[in-house]
Amino acid sequence: MNELEIAVAPMHRLCKKAGADRVSEAAAEELAKVLEEIGVKIAKEALDYALHARRKTIKVEDIEIATRKVMGK
Repeated sequence: MNELEIAVAPMHRLCKKAGADRVSEAAAEELAKVLEEIGVKIAKEALDYALHARRKTIKVEDIEIATRKVMGK
């Protein structure tokens, strides 16, 4: 298994924040994996927007636009 960039403990807290009483370790790890995949997709898309604007720095606006595109909102 690849090393996750996102820690598992916050995934437990997110699930509990959503109303879960208990969260298995496997479920927390899967949530971390999925969120990491989504995050990488958003970051890649945001980088494309930054490069298109001839910048090396990803800005908030790039993330917002990329999130709308990736998440379909």
